[in-house]
This record gives sequence, C-alpha cells and structure tokens, in this order.
Amino acid sequence: MQFMIGRNGNDELNRFLLAVDMVLILLSVIFSRGIGRFLSPVALVLLGFTYYRMFSRDLIRRSDENARYFRIRERVLSALRVRKEQWVQRKDYKFFVCPACKATLRVPKGRGKIKIVCRKCGNSFMGKS
Repeated sequence: MQFMIGRNGNDELNRFLLAVDMVLILLSVIFSRGIGRFLSPVALVLLGFTYYRMFSRDLIRRSDENARYFRIRERVLSALRVRKEQWVQRKDYKFFVCPACKATLRVPKGRGKIKIVCRKCGNSFMGKS
C-alpha cells in the first residue's frame, strides 16, 4: 500500500484498456497462425502502457486522459442511444438529416412526398415519408 501512495492506480481508462488487452490476447490465441502473430505484440505493448498509467505519479496528466476517455465514451454511448431510439420508432416515423446543419429530423410515415423544415436552422427540403 505504501508503494501506491501518490500513484494513479487503476481508473476507468485502465479497466477499459485491460478489457481490450484481454480480448486481443484471446484473439491472438485463437488465431495463432495468421493475425495472431501481430496481435500478441500489440497486446503486450498495450499491457505495458496500462501498467505505466497505473504506476505513474503524473496524476494531472492521467486524470486528463481519464476525463478525455469519459467524454469519448459518453459521445459514443449517446450516439448508440439515439440509434436505438430510432430503431424502436422506425415503424411510425422516418428520420431525415438536415443538409444544412446535420440535425436529425423525425416525420410521420405514410404522408408521401412532403416539404420538411428544419427546426434548428429553418432550412427546408423535400423528402418522401
């Protein structure tokens, strides 16, 4: 315990890197002849980087890396939540992307060819629902 005082330890980014490392090691064992020969060194380097982060005393830089990981993870999870919600609503609504501002727009299905007005930027375009 005395050794770890003032060191980063095991944070969320390290847990994610260890999980990726386990998958790479498993894939390198399964595909030992082809791509497995290239995955083993990658897994070893990733494991070394994970331990480097764990024993690092540069707490500010490691916490910045961890915060960056959380931002990226939240962006990815948010996009997946939106895709899931669109999948659930696919029978009742059709989704369009505004060509001007790239906002996602939802219109009811079965209305034929309609003029769609973006609520965010006011751009209008035609679309078939």
